[in-house]
Amino acid sequence: MRDVFFVDTTLRDAHQSLLATRMSTEEMLPILKTIDKTGYQSLEVWGGATFDSCIRFLDEDPWERLRTIRKNIKHTELQMLLRGQNVVGYKNYADDVLELFVKKAIKNGLDRIRTFDALNDLRNLEKSIEYTKKYKGHIQVAICFTTSPFHTLEYYSSLVDSILNYEPDSICIKDMAGLLTPKISYDLVKMIKTKKEIPVEMHTHCTVGTGELSYLSAFEAGADLFDTACSSLSGASSQPAVESFYYSFKEYPETRCHLNAENFLEISDYFEGVRQKHAHDDVNIKHMDLRVLSSQVPGGMLSNLYSQLKKQNAMHRLNDVMAEIPSVRKDLGYPPLVTPTSQIVGVQAVLNVLTGKRYSRITKETEQYVKGHYGKPPADIDPDLKSAIVKNPSDVIDCRPADLIPPQLPEMRKLLGSFVEKDEDLLSIALFGDLALNFLKEKYYGRIGIDESLADMVENGVYPAV
Repeated sequence: MRDVFFVDTTLRDAHQSLLATRMSTEEMLPILKTIDKTGYQSLEVWGGATFDSCIRFLDEDPWERLRTIRKNIKHTELQMLLRGQNVVGYKNYADDVLELFVKKAIKNGLDRIRTFDALNDLRNLEKSIEYTKKYKGHIQVAICFTTSPFHTLEYYSSLVDSILNYEPDSICIKDMAGLLTPKISYDLVKMIKTKKEIPVEMHTHCTVGTGELSYLSAFEAGADLFDTACSSLSGASSQPAVESFYYSFKEYPETRCHLNAENFLEISDYFEGVRQKHAHDDVNIKHMDLRVLSSQVPGGMLSNLYSQLKKQNAMHRLNDVMAEIPSVRKDLGYPPLVTPTSQIVGVQAVLNVLTGKRYSRITKETEQYVKGHYGKPPADIDPDLKSAIVKNPSDVIDCRPADLIPPQLPEMRKLLGSFVEKDEDLLSIALFGDLALNFLKEKYYGRIGIDESLADMVENGVYPAV
C-alpha cells in the first residue's frame, strides 16, 4: 500500500501568491478547526513573507499568529518556510540570530522547517539544518528549481548528493515560478529516489499551466507529499487545488490519500468569502501568464510586483519590466528567482526600465550580491557589470557570508535593556529594525513609554545589528 500525503499552503503561500500576503489571523481563525480535521500531513502557516507583512501591513505580531494557530490546530503538524541564513528577512544574519529564531519558532509551535537558499548555496543552509536538528524539528531541505543553460539534471544530481550529506529528514523540489514540466518533474523525483529512499515533497505554482501536469508526473515517479491549496485560493500564481489531486490519486490501486473530503467544500466556500474582501490586492490572473516562462517571476513576486507598480502608477510598464527581468538575471549569473534574489533582480529591473538606462542606478543589494555577500551565483556574473561595481578585487568574498557577521544579540540585549523582555520581540527587532521597534512600541509598550534616544539610535542605524 502506498501512502500519499498533502500539505496545505492556504494560510501562507496561497495568499502570498494571490493576495500580496494580506490575509489576517482573524480571517483564518473561524476555519482552523475544520482544516485541522481534514487530514493534512502539515499546514504551511508561517515564514516566507508573512512575518514581514504581519508587522508592516496588518498590525499583527507574527509570533502571536503562530501561537494562535497552534492553539487551534491540535492534530496537524505546522511548518514554515525559512530563508536559510536570511531567516525571514532579506539579507544574511548572524548565526546567533538564526539559532534563537529556530529555537523559538519550534517552541512556539512549529513542527517542520523547510529551509532554502536562493542560490542553492548550501553553505547558507548549514546552520539552519544544524539548529533545526538541535531543537528536535523536522528539517526539510528545498532545492530551488529554475532553468538556465547551467541548471541541468546533472547540476541537480550533484546538488542532491551534497544535500544528502547533511542527512535531512526530507527533500522538497521547490518550483517557485511554476516552471516544472512533467518530464523534468519525473526525472528529478526518480533521480532523488534512486540515490536514497527519502520523502520527496513537490511544490509548484500554476502560473504557466504546467503545475498540475507536473504533480501527476511526480506522483508516478514516486513523490510522497504535495503542496496544495483549497480550490478558492488555488491556481494562477498559487498552488494546484487539493480537491483535484485527492480525487485523482485515490483512484490509483493500493494508494491511500489520508484526507477527509467532506470538509473541502466548507473550507473552499469560507476562503472564497475571505478572497472577496481582498479584491484590491488580488492579482486577478484570469489565464496562464506565459511571460513567466521567460521572466521566471515566482507567484509571490508577481503579486507584489503588480502591487508595487500600481502604487507607482507604472502598470503600463509591466511588460517592459517582465522583459527586463530575464536580462538582469542573466547578467547576475542566472540566480533562481526566490527571496531575496527575486527582489534584487526585480527592483534592479524596475530601475533599469523606469530610468531609461540600464544600470544607471545600481541598488545596494545588487552591489552586495555581485560582491558575494549573498553566496555563490550558479554562473559567472557579466564581466562589464562586475567591473562597474567592483573597484577592488579584494571587495569580493568567497567564504560563507555569515562567517563575516559577528554575533548580534549580545550588543542588542545591552542596547535594548529592559525595553524588550521576550526573546521573540528581540528577534523581531533584530530582523526588521525600526519597523519592528515602532510596531512593538505601539502594540505592547506604548503605555510605559520608550527611551526616545533608543528609538533614535535604532532608526538612525547606530546599532549595527539592525
